This record gives sequence, structure tokens and C-alpha cells, in this order.
Amino acid sequence: EVQLVESGGGLVQAGGSLRLSCAYSGFTFDDYAIGWFRQAPGKEREGVSCITSKDGKTYYPESVKGRFTISNDKSKNRVYLKMNSLKPDDKAVYYCAAGLFSSATTRGRGYSYWGQGTQVTVST
Repeated sequence: EVQLVESGGGLVQAGGSLRLSCAYSGFTFDDYAIGWFRQAPGKEREGVSCITSKDGKTYYPESVKGRFTISNDKSKNRVYLKMNSLKPDDKAVYYCAAGLFSSATTRGRGYSYWGQGTQVTVST
């Protein structure tokens, strides 16, 4: 059974940093993608990063490019999202998701497994 557990959310001042962690387990496939998504109240869910397992390629939307960094520590089965220069607009529940790698996963689709989410709040 695939499990994803996020941690690391919290309250931070604008301009500050946070590192989210996603512990994953139960994968029965080698070629996967893990993505971070976020959803703010009243807004649609948005993909904020993705990393592929085989070659470690990363993908970011323009809204977070240069501020967010995703990484995968396979020895610990953890994917991290380092978020710098946080803005009030970054406030949301952040979710970790995983799926069998495909071109769709690099565009925020095709994720079959989801964590429970972790809240990130950015104060002014």
C-alpha cells in the first residue's frame, strides 16, 4: 500500500523559509513522479513542483520558480520542498502526491496517491 505523509508546515513571516517533507512508502514501481500541490481556500488545486525518480528532473510553474526547490532523498524515502521568499499568496494546504511517471505527471496530472496535507501560513 502506497503511503505519503507530509510534515513541516507551519506559520512563517513573509520573506521567510520552510521545508516540507514527504515520507513515502509502498511503491511497487521504479519509474515514478512525486509532486507537491497546494490548495488555498476558494481556489483550485495548483501543482507547485514535481520530481522524477529515474533522472531527478524537476518541474516548477512560474509562480514558484526560483523560490521553491524539490529534492528526493531515496536513501530516506523522502521528498522535500524547500520554500524560500515566502509570500502571503503561498498560504495553502500543501499536499504530496505520487504516480507512475508519464508526461502527464510533469504537467500536474496522473497522480494516483495523495497525502493528507500540511498547512502553510504566511503572515505579513
